[in-house]
Amino acid sequence: MKVFLETSVDDIMSWLALNQEKPFRLKQLNEWIFKKGELDFNKMTNLPSKLREKLAEYFLLPSAKVIHRKSSRDGQSIKYLLKLKDGMGIEAVLLKYRYGNTLCVSTQVGCKMGCKFCATGLGGFSRNLTSGEMLEQLLLLQKDSQEKINRIVLMGSGEPLDNYEEVVKFIKRVNEKDNFNISFRKITVSTCGIVPKIRQLAEENLPVTLAISLHAPEDSLRNELLPINKRWGLEELLSAAWYFIEKTGRRVSFEYALIEGVNDSPNYALKLATLLKGKLVHVNLIPYNKIGGQNFKTSSDEKIEKFKEILKKAAIPVTVRRELGDEIEGACGQLKAKYFGV
Repeated sequence: MKVFLETSVDDIMSWLALNQEKPFRLKQLNEWIFKKGELDFNKMTNLPSKLREKLAEYFLLPSAKVIHRKSSRDGQSIKYLLKLKDGMGIEAVLLKYRYGNTLCVSTQVGCKMGCKFCATGLGGFSRNLTSGEMLEQLLLLQKDSQEKINRIVLMGSGEPLDNYEEVVKFIKRVNEKDNFNISFRKITVSTCGIVPKIRQLAEENLPVTLAISLHAPEDSLRNELLPINKRWGLEELLSAAWYFIEKTGRRVSFEYALIEGVNDSPNYALKLATLLKGKLVHVNLIPYNKIGGQNFKTSSDEKIEKFKEILKKAAIPVTVRRELGDEIEGACGQLKAKYFGV
């Protein structure tokens, strides 16, 4: 069987023609799937029964399924574990905010980047996800939660820019009017620093938000925490970030996980302020989520507040991410590791 959301429009149109169906059937299918959230062909009642039967025989929709969910105590965050058609597992998270609901999407099964504080990379890298598998995360979570999703952050398992073509295809598909019609400006793409792809993304004419996982304001420490920094150091990374701002006019967000005694000193806050001062940026401070196999600890509230105040004093826009991760095994890879043993 072919996965419906991985099948091109041209191929679906050819299939419809082969089955003596009119082209408008595709619009009906899109309305059922993307507007009504229906994932069962047999329940698409304005389609002829014979067509529904043929669709169910030929196409797989969806190809993944929800096998576990875990909510935070206040119900504002739900982590989902999904099983893919090949038996592999990924995670996706629904985050509820006053301004709407955000989906945190995974882009790969596992990750190659080897960041020291991330649970995803502990199990190694398996494969890239297709744009269809990314779309299914949105569809499945929206259907399960009965909550409309209107923002997307590509910050789940995997490095989005290491799966560049499928990620860009996904971004364009969710923006389509007949699809989810989500504004590019409500989509955030995260990266740990694949410099050539940041520059390529800047050329795509997609006004998305770029989020860079920084976590250290100097090369020596960043080399230890994020091995990719040995390939593209801070100077090259920041140059690419400023190029992205120049080309898109969009603010760049810098993610900074605060780890006790590692990168949370006032000196590091001052260095970070020096790097970013005067630029169109925002800093997102993240209390570190402890994972097994690492001795890292979360910074104290006092240190987090001090770090934040130093940045504010330097006129750097800064927020502290709401802490939900410990309740839902929120760091990428934690829930998957529990159920799949990797």
